Amino acid sequence: MGEFPAGGNPAGPSALPGRRSLLLAAAGLTAAGLAACAQQPDATPAARPDQASTPVVEPAGHHPVVPETRPVPPSKSQIVAEFSGRKPVEWGLGVAGVVTKTASTHAVLTFDACGGPRGTECDHRLLKTLRRLNVPATLFVNGRWIKANPGLAAELAADPLFELANHGFRHQPLSVSGRSAYGIAGTSNVGEVYDEIMGNQDVMEQLFGKAPRFFRAGTAYYDDVAAAITHAVGLVPVNFTVNGDGGATFPAPVVASEVGKIGAGQIVISHFNQPAGGTAEGYERALPRLVDRGVTFARLGDTLPL
Repeated sequence: MGEFPAGGNPAGPSALPGRRSLLLAAAGLTAAGLAACAQQPDATPAARPDQASTPVVEPAGHHPVVPETRPVPPSKSQIVAEFSGRKPVEWGLGVAGVVTKTASTHAVLTFDACGGPRGTECDHRLLKTLRRLNVPATLFVNGRWIKANPGLAAELAADPLFELANHGFRHQPLSVSGRSAYGIAGTSNVGEVYDEIMGNQDVMEQLFGKAPRFFRAGTAYYDDVAAAITHAVGLVPVNFTVNGDGGATFPAPVVASEVGKIGAGQIVISHFNQPAGGTAEGYERALPRLVDRGVTFARLGDTLPL
């Protein structure tokens, strides 16, 4: 969930450049940066020019990714004009407009990568298990994690078993009034909500050539106005039915027990950026049993209508 362990974890700031700098850095790197998952937002994203795109400077010999054609989302000024007068009435994990389950016969596994000083690693053991069992999943990646792992992020984006989704630019709770969750300050107004969503959306679309369809806020907390803004810019805000690893704090037996309960239509949240935790081992125990039981899996994009 963009880290929501029981009791929370201490957060530490780290500098995150603007969206243009992130794109330039990612274009020239292969894969890098191991640290641990911080929950604290890092820096303010660069302002997103209305209806403009940020150029990507590619290294010599590199063939740029051509983004797919998609409807142009509303500009920041349009969103601010439409939503600035609205007052939120809900705050939490399951507010109006946030998807927590599907009508599919499949279960959906989702994994977050939050980035930051303690969250830029990758649980390759977990990904290996998913690939070995041919279990698809949706991976929510934060802008900080992409910055630290551009080559790996591109590899995952190209793997048809996985679907990449937007986990925000700075990993903030999504609020129009500065609400906090687990000690992490949320976005404080409509403009900051827009920047948190679209700062990472633009990075992902230009680097991977495809705009994510789904968004999960840092900590997975929203207010109802922020959820409506997410829909307005063309993404579906998604949370979960089952908490699979407790923000990567559950030991393997607990992960196996929680994941082992899932069934059709349920969305599971876990993390793939904490290899030192019990997530990979827990899934190694649970997934073969679920497959033997006849549970089937699909990515979010295969279970939710366009």
